[in-house]
Amino acid sequence: MKANADQVAGLTWVKSSYSAGDGGQCVEVADVGTAVLVRDSKRPEEAFLAVGADEWAAFVRLAARG
Repeated sequence: MKANADQVAGLTWVKSSYSAGDGGQCVEVADVGTAVLVRDSKRPEEAFLAVGADEWAAFVRLAARG
């Protein structure tokens, strides 16, 4: 997926529920319908990873098994 800075800046990014307020390591995600974007919350201006919506749902199911 290609997106410019304005498109990414206009998205609603959600920080991981495991993130602490102390600046610890964490990720943010944004749902864009057909994909989920993932980025480093400490460096939001840098690159993001686009994952297909079905693949993201499978990942979340597996991660929830913990």
